[in-house]
Amino acid sequence: MRELVLHPDSPSGPASGIAAFIRPTEEGVKVSFAIRGNLAQIVVPHEQAPERADDLWRTTCCEVFWQEEGAPNYTEFNLSPSSRWAAYAFTDYRAGREDIAVRGIEITTEAEGDVLRLEAQIEAELHFPAQVGMSVVVEREGGEMQYWALAFPDGEPDFHSAECRALGLAGRL
Repeated sequence: MRELVLHPDSPSGPASGIAAFIRPTEEGVKVSFAIRGNLAQIVVPHEQAPERADDLWRTTCCEVFWQEEGAPNYTEFNLSPSSRWAAYAFTDYRAGREDIAVRGIEITTEAEGDVLRLEAQIEAELHFPAQVGMSVVVEREGGEMQYWALAFPDGEPDFHSAECRALGLAGRL
């Protein structure tokens, strides 16, 4: 598990810490996020049909950014506690966004005590070696947002920045 950091401009609480885990699989990748904090103050989207949807990042959402080393293009996966998901390909930094086909994305979410855990199996074509970003948007009741990631560039939170893709993965296990 890797601890994500809170962006310095984000307010404190309701999440007090987030740990993230990623493991390549034969089919793609398995990810896990553990959001610790006052769950009663966190907006958790209610369960819905597990299908593609846009704008998931506008509320509590986990994200994975995948970039093959040396390539300008990258992939973004948005994973909602509602079981909805999105998968986009970009040709370069925030450019040329298109929906991409995936073989499947299965999301499970569980709240226990002060931890909200989201796990996802992403079945998609992923290339190695890769630079990976793991990030989370946490919405507090009332609309205030927290931004968490492995690392951030200077300035406003920008999960698309190469600085956020701070985890190197050499290949499948």
